[in-house]
Amino acid sequence: MRRRPVESSALLSVGYDERTRVLEVEFISGEVYRYYDVSPFEAAALLRADSKGRYVNEQIKPRHRYEHVW
Repeated sequence: MRRRPVESSALLSVGYDERTRVLEVEFISGEVYRYYDVSPFEAAALLRADSKGRYVNEQIKPRHRYEHVW
């Protein structure tokens, strides 16, 4: 999945595949996580969030199955 850089103190890049509803997040640490069954609305809200790290921790992680891929 192609990710795009984001302005964030916690995240380096974010990618989203609307067809599969998979959100991929690369953190500053270099770790990459995939979150499943994320709606297009949630993915867009993440990109608009003032604090993208907080949005992932409060809105994405608690509601979606995820895996650590790197």
